[in-house]
Amino acid sequence: MKYSGLKIGWGVTGSYCSLTPFLDAIKKIKDEGAEIHAFASPILFNTNTRFGLGDLWREKLKEISNGNLITNISGAEPYGPKTPLDIMVIAPLTGSSMAKLASGVTDTPVLMAAKATLRNDKPVLLGISTNDALGINAENLGKLLRTKGIYFIPFNQDDPLNKPRSLVAKASLLADAVLEALKGRQIQPLIY
Repeated sequence: MKYSGLKIGWGVTGSYCSLTPFLDAIKKIKDEGAEIHAFASPILFNTNTRFGLGDLWREKLKEISNGNLITNISGAEPYGPKTPLDIMVIAPLTGSSMAKLASGVTDTPVLMAAKATLRNDKPVLLGISTNDALGINAENLGKLLRTKGIYFIPFNQDDPLNKPRSLVAKASLLADAVLEALKGRQIQPLIY
């Protein structure tokens, strides 16, 4: 099995419209042997949207991680020194969380786990899903693109005419992007 023995962190931020495709992609990696540890921003469970209820997402993350669901910063911190991950995947990554990560802010379990993973010189893989990646957040995207240890799931403009600043990562490329990031390489092409 391709991912056997790998300890993969999966961070989920509040891009509700992209949750299901990334959940399916992570499930495939788990089915191929990966051990999944899920980290979630608090907003995910505190908000009910047309894409699902907060409690529903909590249950889905608990299930895919076999109960390894981290929902607070103190729970995420040990993933640096005591329980290191092989790779941290944040998908979907909102514009807000992207801006915080680019600025070194660690005010959620997802961002704390990313910081801990980078501290251990392990890769962090990002799957962006935001309406402002080519707008006010373009500077943060550029900063993360050139940051050592950070890799991206290939992305594109999901609706260039109606949402010209929006970028969304292609969830179906997550598994291959994980393998490349573990080798210290950015999967190509980055823009599909």
